[in-house]
Amino acid sequence: MTAVTLAAPGAALRYAPPIEAELDHLAATLGAVPALAERYPLRWLAVQLLEGDEQLLAEAESLGGPAVTAALAASRERLAPHYGEDLDVALVDQRYRFVHALAGQALTRPAAPPLTLSDRIDQVVTHRWLGIPIFLALMWVVFKITTDVTAPFVDWIDATLSGPVSGWVAALLSAAGLGGSWVEALLVDGVIAGVGGVLVFVPVLLALYFALALLEDSGYMARAAFVMDRLMHALGLHGKSFLPMIVGFGCSVPAIYATRTLDSRRDRILTGLLVPFMSCSARLPVYVLIAAIFFPAHAGLVIFALYLTGIAVAIVIGMLLRRTLFRKQPPAPFVLELPPYRLPTLRGVWRQMWERTAAFVRKATTIILATSIVVWLLLAVPVRGEGRFADTPVEQSAFAAVAGAAAPIFAPLGFGAWETSGALLTGFVAKEVVVSTLGQTYAVAAAEEEAVTPTTFGEDLLGIAGGLVSATGEALRALPGVVGITLEAPEEETAPEGLAAAVQAGFEASSGGHGALAALAFLVFVLLYTPCMTAVAAARHEFGSRWMWVSIVGQFVVAWLVALLVFQGGRLLGG
Repeated sequence: MTAVTLAAPGAALRYAPPIEAELDHLAATLGAVPALAERYPLRWLAVQLLEGDEQLLAEAESLGGPAVTAALAASRERLAPHYGEDLDVALVDQRYRFVHALAGQALTRPAAPPLTLSDRIDQVVTHRWLGIPIFLALMWVVFKITTDVTAPFVDWIDATLSGPVSGWVAALLSAAGLGGSWVEALLVDGVIAGVGGVLVFVPVLLALYFALALLEDSGYMARAAFVMDRLMHALGLHGKSFLPMIVGFGCSVPAIYATRTLDSRRDRILTGLLVPFMSCSARLPVYVLIAAIFFPAHAGLVIFALYLTGIAVAIVIGMLLRRTLFRKQPPAPFVLELPPYRLPTLRGVWRQMWERTAAFVRKATTIILATSIVVWLLLAVPVRGEGRFADTPVEQSAFAAVAGAAAPIFAPLGFGAWETSGALLTGFVAKEVVVSTLGQTYAVAAAEEEAVTPTTFGEDLLGIAGGLVSATGEALRALPGVVGITLEAPEEETAPEGLAAAVQAGFEASSGGHGALAALAFLVFVLLYTPCMTAVAAARHEFGSRWMWVSIVGQFVVAWLVALLVFQGGRLLGG
C-alpha cells in the first residue's frame, strides 16, 4: 500500500495521488447535484462511494442520475490497475496510516510499553496452548452451576406446580361445579402439566444467563473468539464467525441474524449452517430432565459432553462443507478488537438475565401454551376403541396415532415409542415443548398412581415457603461442588417416581432394555436436529429458501446418523 505522509500539524488527510485525483473528480460531479451538495460534505461522500456504501450509492444515483453512476464507474476503472478489487481496503489502510503518523508526532512512547493488567491476563487466557483448555474449564463451571446448584430450585418449582397449584385449580373448578370435567383436565393436564413442565427450568436458565453475562461483560467472550480463531480456520472461517456461534448457545435465532456482521456471503451462509449445532438454551430443559432421570450422578458431565458434541459436529460438518459446497471461495481476513477487562456491573448482569429469561417465559405463555393445548386435545380425542372425549386411553388417542406413524423412523435409534416420537415432532415448534409433551404423554398414565393427601391453603403456603428455604440451603451446599469440593457425602440414588419412572420405563421398553443408551441417543438427536420453527424462518429470511431446506434436511440427517451411531455403536460395545 502507498504510505500517507503528514504535510504539517493539523493538515487534512491526503490519500495517495491516484485516489486524490478521483476524489476531486467525483466531488465535482456530486457538487453538480444541489440535493447532494446541501446534504453531505462532497469529499466525504466521494470516499464513501469509492468504499462501496450501498445505501449512499442508491441515494446518490437516485438524486444525481446516470452522471453519478458513470463518474463512479470511471473512477473505479482508473483505480483498478493500482488497487484491483481492494480499493476499500486501501482507503481504510491509508486512513490508519495517517492516524498512526499523527499519533507518532503527538505522543512520546517508551521503547517497551509497560504491561497493563489486561495484557497480563491475556498472556494466560489467550495463550496458544492454554487458551482452549481455559475456555473449556470455564464452560464446565457454567454447566456445573446450571445443573447442580439450580437442581433444588427446579425440584421446588416442580413440587409447587404439581402439588399446591394444581390442587388450587382443581378446588376452584370444583367450587364452580366443573370438578372432574374436561375443563379441569385441560387446565391441570394440559396447561399446568405442559407450560408448568417448562417453567420449572427458569432457575436453570437464570443461572446460565448469569454466568454468560459475567463472561460477556468482563470482556472474556471476545478473547474466546480470538482463541478459537485457529480452530475456525479449519472450517474455512475465522474467529469472527465464532461470535454468532457463542450467541447460538443462548438462542439460534439471534445467532443467525448475527451472521450479518460477517463480510462475505460465503461466510454468512456457512456460519448460518453451523450455528444450529450449537446447543441453544431451549434444549437445556430437555437435557436436565433426561440426564436427571438416567444419569443422576453425572448429569453435569453429560450436559457438558452434549455441548462439546455440538461443537465437534459443527467442526466436522464445516470441514466437509468447505471441501464441497464452498471449496472455491477463500475465507476473509479476521480483525477483532479486544476490549479491556471490566468488572461486570450488577445492573448490566441483571438486565441480560432478565431480558433473556423474560423472552423464555413469553414463549412459554404463547407458543408452548398453544402447543400444550393442541397436544392435550389430540390426547383427548379418540381415534379407535370406545373412549370418550377427555376420557380417552392415551394409546387410543389421535396424538398416539400421529406420533405412532413417525415412530418407525426412530426405532433404530432406540426411542421408537410413540411418546418420544411425538415429543420430537412437537419439538420442531420449540425445543422447550419436548419437555411439556413428555410430561403430558407419560404423566397421563402416571397421574392416577399418585395418592394426594388433602391439605389446607395455609398448609400449602407453609409447605411452599419451607420448600424454598430448603432449596436455598441445598443450593448453597452445592456451590463448592462447582470447583470439586464436596461438603457432604453423596446421597444414595433412589428409584425414580412419577413422571421420571414413566419416562424411564418407556425408554427401557422401546430400546429392549438399553434405556440409558437410548436416552443418550435421544439427547444427541435433540441436540442436532432443527432448533425450532423460528430459527427456520430466520434462516429463510437471511439465506433464502434453498439454504433453509439444506439446513433442515441436513440437520435431520446428521441428527439421525449420529444418534444411530450412539445407540447401535453402544450396543455393539456392550452398553
